[in-house]
Amino acid sequence: MKSDMSESSDMATTNISVYDKNDKNNIKDGVSFEKPIIYSEVDIESGAKESSSRNLKHGLQSRHIQLIALGGTIGTGLFVGTSSTLANCGPAALVISYIVISTIVYPIMNMFGEMVCYLPGNDDDDESVGYCAYLVSKYVDESLGFATSWNYYYCFIVLVATECTAASSIVEYWTSKIPKAVLIFLFLGVIFLLNFLPVKFYGEAEFWFAIIKIFCITGLIIVAFVIFCGGAPNNEDNSFVGFHYWKNPSSFRDYVTNGSLGNFLDVYNALIKGAFAFILGPELVSLTSSECVDQRRNIAKASRRFVYRLMFFYIFGALSISVIVPYNDPTLLNALALNKPGAGSSPFVIGIQNAGITILPHIINFCILTSAMSAGNAFLFASTRALLTMGKNGSAPRIFSRINRHGVPYVALSLSIMIACLAFLNCSASSAKVFQWFSNISTISGFIGWFTGCIAYLRFRRTIDYNGLYDRLPFKTKGQVYLTWYSFVFVGILILTNGYMYIIPKFWNYQDFIAAYITLPVFLVLYFGHIIYSGRWRQRKWWKPVDEIDVVTGLEEIELKTKIADEERQGHSGRFAKCLDYIL
Repeated sequence: MKSDMSESSDMATTNISVYDKNDKNNIKDGVSFEKPIIYSEVDIESGAKESSSRNLKHGLQSRHIQLIALGGTIGTGLFVGTSSTLANCGPAALVISYIVISTIVYPIMNMFGEMVCYLPGNDDDDESVGYCAYLVSKYVDESLGFATSWNYYYCFIVLVATECTAASSIVEYWTSKIPKAVLIFLFLGVIFLLNFLPVKFYGEAEFWFAIIKIFCITGLIIVAFVIFCGGAPNNEDNSFVGFHYWKNPSSFRDYVTNGSLGNFLDVYNALIKGAFAFILGPELVSLTSSECVDQRRNIAKASRRFVYRLMFFYIFGALSISVIVPYNDPTLLNALALNKPGAGSSPFVIGIQNAGITILPHIINFCILTSAMSAGNAFLFASTRALLTMGKNGSAPRIFSRINRHGVPYVALSLSIMIACLAFLNCSASSAKVFQWFSNISTISGFIGWFTGCIAYLRFRRTIDYNGLYDRLPFKTKGQVYLTWYSFVFVGILILTNGYMYIIPKFWNYQDFIAAYITLPVFLVLYFGHIIYSGRWRQRKWWKPVDEIDVVTGLEEIELKTKIADEERQGHSGRFAKCLDYIL
């Protein structure tokens, strides 16, 4: 396999030859370059880009990247969604499930980080090279990438509508006089404007949204610890509370059956429910690779720190909930039965109110509102970049690949916001059931995305080893291949068994059963349909051979750019800048 790429402008000239396995005379460390990359003096010193005005812009700074994924992932799932998990599964099951999910997410985040940091894209990118479906197409197969593209796009866009609907419901905690349709329109309009502006404004909005959420969650964990130690206002004798609610009523709900099997199923049900809070977090980091500065360094740093931060907030958040409110609390059960909005059904608020603290609910409700807005904003960004990439590679009409001079994929954004208007279904009680059905499907779509992402990483590593390029990976995790196999198997089991409970006679519900599994046949239809339509079935290849996968083009260029950026940073970084860089 051999291909040549040349780019020329007033600022730089590039001529790169991709690795030719059969050309033994022009190979060094498994890489063949017929002509070195030449950077002009202006290009190196000013960092000016060779890109045209119709490409994605590198407007995201390090602090934006660090908090975009964290802010986008922490939506209403932690603040409100944990209430149903606690009520149906019990406190121990809630905490254990979040710990287990974290062990699944850790390898997934690292594998995306490793693939994207290796080839994070160039200055003239007109698609998101960090998009999971792009990686699947590149390292596995175009048909699998096609199916993954539409699976992810559906998941992203439904979550936009879900978060905007949640935001409108949260406002109802304060007043019900404003029609829900007006609130949904307002929130959709706000996130549309934030995404229509240059990407740096999106990054800035997500940064401050995330800061608010981080302070809120940290404060809630501290308050829960005070209650845990017996410092609640209504605890007159200051007696130690501890894990009282793990004993009375119980650590497990025994929702399906009793005994050890019941405890195990409580944890497994909590695992399925709790996964919704983690879905699409790792992908948000990799999606920013084509629009951030100093790509390798910032994506690697975000990948390392994202998982630990997410694990801290979710695990300690779940632990905090488990010690301040019992799963059979009448207020909690009543809030779930009446579907109370926002803070009204938040286990944090219920536990704090039970402790005699009355000032915090309104503050928490505001934080929940910003969480929903932030998550909706992040998912609209992701859906737009996904559709842009699909338009570029032929998975969607090419019109969606159009980008304006500010680097905004305006056509993809316009369609995405129109589809997100599905949120208006929630203005009617009958149609709200239909929307809830759509929302339930999004979780299994996220699982399928992780599953195909694991396949892409395993093929990526096999290609890297085949070409002898392991030492040139800028971001590595010990035992990552084995950890990816662990996530691959675990996620596969979750996909196949996520609707097991609806098969049990006393829990049988055909609507929930269909919602749990409908994505699988749809995904397979997309996959095999693309194979047939493209004529690839005649080739009888399930994936690309490793010697046909290009892992060289652009490698020398990004390594040189990274080296230059590192040298410039060392020369201009003071103590304060280094300290801030370490924190963010």
